[in-house]
Amino acid sequence: MEKQLDTMAERLEDALAAHRIVSREEWTKARKDLLKKEKELTRLNDELSRQRRALPWVKVDKAYIFEGTEGKLWFSDLFYGKSQLVIYHFMFAPEWEEGCPGCSFMADHIDGANLHLQHHDVSVVVVSRAPLEKLLAFKKRMGWKFNWVSSNGSDFNYDYHVSFTSEQLKNGTIYYNFEYSKHDEGTESPGTSVFYKDRAGNIFHTYSSYSRGGDILIGAHNYLDLTPKGRNEDGIMDWMRHHDKYEDFKGDSGCCSH
Repeated sequence: MEKQLDTMAERLEDALAAHRIVSREEWTKARKDLLKKEKELTRLNDELSRQRRALPWVKVDKAYIFEGTEGKLWFSDLFYGKSQLVIYHFMFAPEWEEGCPGCSFMADHIDGANLHLQHHDVSVVVVSRAPLEKLLAFKKRMGWKFNWVSSNGSDFNYDYHVSFTSEQLKNGTIYYNFEYSKHDEGTESPGTSVFYKDRAGNIFHTYSSYSRGGDILIGAHNYLDLTPKGRNEDGIMDWMRHHDKYEDFKGDSGCCSH
């Protein structure tokens, strides 16, 4: 694996060494041409966000119970006094000893955003099936501050299609990212779900995204996309590790390896 990564790095360095070099005037013209496309994408993203907000809602009638540091929590409690709730479905199965590296990468971005979101009527909560004691131990190791609750014993993960039963896995087909597909990669997958609670206390499911839909929440990717080497990966996030494991990298696989 290490030899393979070295070869990939060498190929990339060779490609960069042959990159076109121009005058400042020619660079500015090329940059302004690209800027037109960037502005067009920004406008398209604004319109996509408007359409996202305009999606119809589904009322949540099921009574879900979670476990947090405060004890047993009803779904309504996860709003923590806000009207909007963003839940990150973090891959951490009950039998695992640590959380998914890819989900950890995403979770590294939550606390910074939360400094502002909690003042803008938004609660962000992370939900996993692992027992609370495992979640809290891993949270302490990672140095995170966000609210993390366990849905162990609840149907929540299954109802929002981020965990899969043994029967589903036996059949080899799951419902994920709004379609049925073949799956042989374990019981957990990532996702983000959004909910709204009205003044009467009614809760509505407004949005969910899965798979690469969560990329919008990963600020580090936006930094990498600005650089000459980009994300520099052979597979999606194959370079990434738990943030306390980079120095001890032994060539094992990156995202979501158990």
